[in-house]
Amino acid sequence: MMALHPKIIDLTLDRVWRLLEALGNPQDRLPPVIHIAGTNGKGSTLAMLRAGLEGAGHDVHAYTSPHLARFHERIRLAGDLISEGHLARVLDRCEAANGGAPITYFEITTCAALLAFAETPADYTLLEVGLGGRLDATNVIGRPALTVITPVDMDHQQFLGDTLPAIAAEKAGIIKRGVPCIVGRQHAAALEVIEDRAARLAAPVLAHGQHWQVAEDRGRLTYQDEAGLLDLAPPSLPGPHQLDNAGMALAALRQLGTGEMACAAAMTGAVWPARMQRLSTGALADRVRPAELWLDGGHNPAAGAALAATLDGLPERPTHLVCGMLDTKDITGYMAPLARHAEGLTAISIPGEAATLPAETTARAAAKAGMAATTAPDLDSALQAIIAERPGARILICGSLYLAGHVLRANA
Repeated sequence: MMALHPKIIDLTLDRVWRLLEALGNPQDRLPPVIHIAGTNGKGSTLAMLRAGLEGAGHDVHAYTSPHLARFHERIRLAGDLISEGHLARVLDRCEAANGGAPITYFEITTCAALLAFAETPADYTLLEVGLGGRLDATNVIGRPALTVITPVDMDHQQFLGDTLPAIAAEKAGIIKRGVPCIVGRQHAAALEVIEDRAARLAAPVLAHGQHWQVAEDRGRLTYQDEAGLLDLAPPSLPGPHQLDNAGMALAALRQLGTGEMACAAAMTGAVWPARMQRLSTGALADRVRPAELWLDGGHNPAAGAALAATLDGLPERPTHLVCGMLDTKDITGYMAPLARHAEGLTAISIPGEAATLPAETTARAAAKAGMAATTAPDLDSALQAIIAERPGARILICGSLYLAGHVLRANA
């Protein structure tokens, strides 16, 4: 599929609409859709939503991207990852229906997911936007049950615009006429754009700080909206930023009319790999023991700040970063908040990724941010050098979801 269709970003919906029409418009036959856009927190919010809905006994489809270890992670049918045979069949049908016309890899695989969802019974469909929102291949649902916009920040400026209002306008493109929109914590400039779009479409907005509140209180999560107060266990996903993601998931669950059982399950049952994930078992984890091994795929300035806040809450331990990033990212903005947490950083290039930053470039950026930085030819060399010097260190592999996928495959 990648050989047949270029893995490029070309934001337009024309090719998607054409293929969906040829497939019989499966997007019109989906279980109720919750469509999620934003810069940070989309995946974690979706994971909590899925845990909550499934905890209440519902069957849930989910579409996410990118995948980490294998493509099948992107398509979850009524709770289970799509099988090899089912994936091959829907891809073949999309390829045949496309008839050799130009289309991108993300577009044709999104159409395959929608086709699989339409033909498999479920109660809800969770759709995560791939990039932006307005012209994303997932933005083909005429009337979703709910839209969600997570925090908007600077990322993908080459595609979405170089100002916060411009990026927010792209994200707000998923808002549909009359459909309620859950809005997470936002910069004022982004919130203004989102609320303006919603007002023009008569879409009710349920915004953080205005219509719902979430906070930590003595080790518990408290959530408050017009329906009342929830006192819940904290999110199972680590990091203080997950509190806001939990608030969005809870606001969505309440809007959908689920009960307290669903809200409790959203907090305790969510699993989302490579978001400050502790790797306690596996080939890599065994190799570096007694060092701690952690993995995070965040890659923009807001993700760097969230990662730093998470490290603030961990027990004190010498921390070393192994970092690889793509050349499309704001590496300086990502590195800045992490400098005070790391004794050192080892930079590597991401295996198999043409757009990887050279390790030397990553190391120079880390040194400029104030970190002691070096390079290694590969992940294994980086890990061995760290444990030789600091056998009891906390090692955090970070900077890219593509690097995270490589790590998860190597740790299997």
